[in-house]
Amino acid sequence: MGKDVYNRRLRGGMVGGGPGAFIGPVHRMAATMDGEAEFVAGCFSRDAAKSKEAGDALHLDPARVYRSYREMAEQEAKKPAGEKLDFVSIVVTTAYHYEVARCFVEHGFNVVCDKPMTTSLEDAHALSDLVGKAGTAFVLTHNYTGYPMVKEARHRVATGELGRVNKVVVEYPQGWLSQLVEGGASEISMWRMDPAQAGPSNCTGDIGIHAENLCRYVTGLEIDEVCAEASSFIPDHKLDDDSMMLLRFKGGAKGILYASQISSGEENGLNIRVYGTKKGLQWWQEEPNYLVLKDPAGYQTRLSRGNPDLVCAIAKEYMRTPFGHPEGFIEAFANVYREGFKTIRAQVAGDPDPGADHPTVHDGVAGLAFIATVLESSKSDRKWTKMKS
Repeated sequence: MGKDVYNRRLRGGMVGGGPGAFIGPVHRMAATMDGEAEFVAGCFSRDAAKSKEAGDALHLDPARVYRSYREMAEQEAKKPAGEKLDFVSIVVTTAYHYEVARCFVEHGFNVVCDKPMTTSLEDAHALSDLVGKAGTAFVLTHNYTGYPMVKEARHRVATGELGRVNKVVVEYPQGWLSQLVEGGASEISMWRMDPAQAGPSNCTGDIGIHAENLCRYVTGLEIDEVCAEASSFIPDHKLDDDSMMLLRFKGGAKGILYASQISSGEENGLNIRVYGTKKGLQWWQEEPNYLVLKDPAGYQTRLSRGNPDLVCAIAKEYMRTPFGHPEGFIEAFANVYREGFKTIRAQVAGDPDPGADHPTVHDGVAGLAFIATVLESSKSDRKWTKMKS
């Protein structure tokens, strides 16, 4: 049953990521970084001319560059085993994630999807059920889980070094929309502010969901209740550009989550602080190669990704360059793909799920439950809102 998949490159397709796109090229670089995969087909834009332009730039067979994703799914599903796609990467705007993913899963394809997985919790559950019934692999690219020092942080919490976790503070401040608050202009694509493209949330759905996922990944804690306020400081915009919330976790820990796109001067300041009864830790996305451990006596230990004597075996597995050579965003994305490919190869070969370390369709459901809870809490007069499931 396709055991040759362990001895060849995986064949990938892509939907979205055409001329001018940011995240599509990121996915292509990440997926091919380790030589495990190549892209051989795609529908890169709803504009057939732009899709052809992208296919030409990638030197693809013109016959495998499609005018629509439905045509692509139908035609690629007819290919013989030696040519059929092993996975499809979905990098369209959020509003189309569900329908595109559903189409390819229904045609039997493994899927790699950008986050958030869908625009509604209802669609997230429907897609999760469909993936379960189809038996296909589903990889969700919460790329921050791919950083070695995030895995180190997770290891330190899981082994009990911090003691019982009592407090979690996670922040994701950006400032790229701040100039619009008083009528300025932005050169960045504004599709995230359009409900028809982004769904019911901008800030919470775009970056707040990353903060929630990072919190859950590092600590293993599940949110029980949320007290939230999602705001729009930009005049005449319907979606949130700032959100803040108090968190109650199952088991008794408490937390604070803040996400913002109008925090002037901030770039991509995702960071997490975890405080236990024995120690605390902190990780910053803008200095991703370091993890700080703090103890009650006032000592701080700054762990470097490149020092093999200080980090665990799990973190070492994801390090790509020697001591002193920084790794970052693309490499973390590549680590998610590398783990995802373990699951995809096993699926193609008919082997048991290897339990690889990558976000799945279930993380996608958790993310949409978080967004839905935050928005409900923000609109409610009640102080606390139970986390949806």
